Order: sequence, then C-alpha cells, then structure tokens
Amino acid sequence: MPTVSSSAFLAVQIPAALCLPLAALAGVGLDRLFGEPRRWHPLVGFGALANTVERRLNVGGGRRLRGLLAWSLLILPLFALAEWLIPASWPGWLLHVLLLALALGARSLGEHARRVADDLTSGDLLQARQHVGWMVSRQTEDLDAAGVAGACLESTLENGNDAIFGALFWFALLGGPGALLFRLANTLDAMWGYRNPRFADFGWAAAGLDDLLNFIPARLTALSYALCGRTRSALRCWREQGANWKSPNAGPVMAAGAGSLGVALGGPACYHGHLEERPPLGQGRPAAAEDIAQALTLVRRSMLLWLALLVCWGLARA
Repeated sequence: MPTVSSSAFLAVQIPAALCLPLAALAGVGLDRLFGEPRRWHPLVGFGALANTVERRLNVGGGRRLRGLLAWSLLILPLFALAEWLIPASWPGWLLHVLLLALALGARSLGEHARRVADDLTSGDLLQARQHVGWMVSRQTEDLDAAGVAGACLESTLENGNDAIFGALFWFALLGGPGALLFRLANTLDAMWGYRNPRFADFGWAAAGLDDLLNFIPARLTALSYALCGRTRSALRCWREQGANWKSPNAGPVMAAGAGSLGVALGGPACYHGHLEERPPLGQGRPAAAEDIAQALTLVRRSMLLWLALLVCWGLARA
C-alpha cells in the first residue's frame, strides 16, 4: 500500500484557500486555552533588547532618525527571519498558528478586565484601583468606582484593537509574520510612544508607524463594535467624537465602543501629575462594574464576526 506524507495529506484534505482561516481559528483557540506565557515570554526578552537599543541610540542629535533606525533594527530582521523560517509544508502552517497565538492577547485582556469587575462588585475599591492601574497609564489612586469602571472600559475597548483585531488583520494579509510585525510594532509604541522629553523625538517613528499599521484595523474594529451592539448610536458617536481624541486610531475605536454599549466615557484624567481635559466618548450613563462584562462580550462577538468572515472568505476562494 503506498504511503502518503503528512504534507500531502493536508494538501488533499484542506484546500489551500482555507489554510489561513483555519490557522486563524487555531491561533485564537491556543490563546483562549493557554493565554500568554507566564514565564519566558518572548516579548519580555524583546522588551529587554529594546531597552538596550534605546539606551545606546537615544543620545546626541538626530533622535528622530535614531528612533527610526532603532525600530528598523529591532523589527525588520525578526519579520524577515519569520518569513524565511516558515516552509510551505504543514510545519509552516503550525508556525503561522504559533506566531498568531503569540501576537494575540485576548485571554490576558479578559483576565485583567474581569479582575477589575470582580473588585468593584465586591466593593473593594482599593484593589480595583490597583488592578486597573495595570491596564492604563493614568493615575488611579483617587478614582471612584465609576472612574475605575470607565478606565477599565476604555482600556478594554482600545486593547480589543491592539491585542486582537490588529493582529488578526495583519495575519490575514501576511500570515504569522504579519501578526508578529504588528505585535512588535505595538510593543515599541507602548515603550517609546510618549510625548515627554526622553521620547518626544526618539519615539516619533515608533508612534507614527504604529498609527500607520493600525489605521485600517482600528476602523474595522470600530465598525465591528457598531455591528455587534447599538449600531446607530455607535456610528453616530464614531462620526461625531472619534476625530476629537488625541489618538487618531483609539478615538474611533473607543467612541464606537462606548456608543455601542450606551455609556459615557472620556472626560478628565490625571497623567503623571497633570490633569487632562479629554473630550467625551459615547453617550448615556456613567460606566459601572456590570458594563465591563458587556464590553468583553462586545469584543468577543466582534472577534467571532472576524473569524466567520475569514472562513467565508476562504470558502469563497476555495
């Protein structure tokens, strides 16, 4: 009896057009089952390397060019290596799955948000302030319960794009290396994209390139939030409020998400000792603990919508 190799078996059983959608399902499933590694996380090592590169290059003049060079040295070789290492046979399919699972943070986002919701439900405001401080960059020591819930909702909605949909978008275009590219760029933006004396020039490239990579995914995320919730309210808030936010991508995402949930977000917030008057987002009542679960449901429904569209796209091509 003739034998059939594993790669030939997969080629016979699975149309090529369905390999990427199935890899997306598998990557999301891996993230849901295991989440991010508790120890030896590759991104922790990447962050340590980025800190070393930043200390070496963030000196002297021409810091914008130095920041662009640092971004390129850290990300482009890893992206090229991922492209080169992935073969066309079934082990390559597994690498696509693993790279997507590494780039996703859906389970981690849910764990952080539910922890804050549980604190608020049990009346432990001190713990809620501490745990929401792990999710946001603003000061949380003086927030009341509504302020904590609002901060958690804003982070959940925004990170739905950063931790899930952006990675899925670039995975659909470029496979596992695309998801890796997005996650690494997003990590450098989180590390260097600050408007302070140290990073205002050096982090310019990291912030700008992250905005560029996020431009289309953020608007697709906003549309997904609208379709999976209060559609008219979400679209109206996106149209009227999204452009007022200081981030060109977070504004549409959070405005549409808040409108979809029927809550009011935005408003004053304290960053590094300075009070910022932020524009309003959404409409309705102030945020509450129960809205956090609703926000996670909105993110989950949007993710299922994306996966369903990917599978339908693969079926249509097949």
